[in-house]
Amino acid sequence: MTVPASRFRTRSLRARVVAVAVGVLAVVLVAIVAITASLFTVSAHHDVNNLLADRAAYAQQLAKTAGSPQIFINRLDGHSVRAQLTLSDGTVVGRALPPADSEARRTVRLRAGRPWSSDAVVVLSVDNKLVDRLQGELMWGLGITGVGALVVTALLLLVGVRYALAPLDAMTALARSISRGRRGERLSPRRSDTELGRTAAAFDDMLDSLEGAEARERAAQQSVRRFVADAAHELRTPIAGVQAVAETLLQQRHDAPVADREQLYVLLIEEARRAGRLVDDMVDMARIDAGLTLSPRPTDLFALATEQVTRASLLHPQVRVGIDGAPVRVVADPGRISQIIANLVDNACQATPPEGAVQVTVGASDGWAHVIVADTGPGVPEADRARIFERLVRLDHSRDRRTGGSGLGLALARGLARAHGGDVVYAAGAEHPGAVFRLDLPGPVARSVEG
Repeated sequence: MTVPASRFRTRSLRARVVAVAVGVLAVVLVAIVAITASLFTVSAHHDVNNLLADRAAYAQQLAKTAGSPQIFINRLDGHSVRAQLTLSDGTVVGRALPPADSEARRTVRLRAGRPWSSDAVVVLSVDNKLVDRLQGELMWGLGITGVGALVVTALLLLVGVRYALAPLDAMTALARSISRGRRGERLSPRRSDTELGRTAAAFDDMLDSLEGAEARERAAQQSVRRFVADAAHELRTPIAGVQAVAETLLQQRHDAPVADREQLYVLLIEEARRAGRLVDDMVDMARIDAGLTLSPRPTDLFALATEQVTRASLLHPQVRVGIDGAPVRVVADPGRISQIIANLVDNACQATPPEGAVQVTVGASDGWAHVIVADTGPGVPEADRARIFERLVRLDHSRDRRTGGSGLGLALARGLARAHGGDVVYAAGAEHPGAVFRLDLPGPVARSVEG
């Protein structure tokens, strides 16, 4: 049972995107408000200083023309800038100024002008409450505008993100439909050079791979079931033969002829060997499927083929079995290569009628070693040339003249050859009446050795 290390978070992606976007926008708006407030404060102070400087210059000019201190104050004092004059004798002219902590002040000592202006000091002030009120109104306006912008942005994002994430909803719907059994549907993106296009293409590739794996799994299961059924059927025949012969022996009288009893013994042995060959072949096929372990070493193909030709000549004296070619060395498992050649030669001898011929040729070309087995039997129809390499397959016509075959010989030979990186193929052409099978083994092919 698979236990996840941590539970997968399944919060709404749409809500996450909207929350993140609104959060980022809120941070940006706060930064804008803070920067605006700072700039406004700096600008306001700069303007106040400029205003006070202008009023100070005006006060110096007015001190030269004003006939009296009261006229001076009346002209200098205004709504935005307040002024208070202190004469040299300490007399104060003008309205009282606000507290110093609520205003910006500048003290100007008047230069020589009218007699009354000698050693006089004028204090100019600007009330900061007006600036603070304007700054507060600006902040409130920016805050209300920012909140409104956040609300509108969130609503627009909910709609926009729903549209943007529509392809993900399509993928979800497709996955659910496939889980309900509709295997053939695909997203088929129009463009595969975008993020969603690449995701959709990868999703389709994954579905193709899964369906292919599922099809292969079904085919493998069907093949296994068929193989088991065929193997059981094939084993039933020799086992039934063994049972029949054993029962016949048990039922024979004690005075039965010795020749009859020996014949039954021979039949018993043949049926047992037939069952044993089938079991051995099935075990070898299972090893091939599981990954056969080979023991490769430098091997002379011509010597292996010669051994099998000699053996076949003894087992099938009614068929002429010959060999041609030159010694060729390859790196391979000699026991398994002998098994391949034996299967090919035995099949050829069993399919060849009496007085027929089987020719074995050993050679090399283009970095490959070849063992060709040709017979003068009926050959293999073109429609069956691929099927004969399947497991437990026997042809139904005159080529299948053999007795005791398991139907695994060619499948086993091809499996062993492919385990070496080679292959066994049917190579007969229209010019050859019989069957021709060729064993190909990969290079490097070593130099030919002298016989």
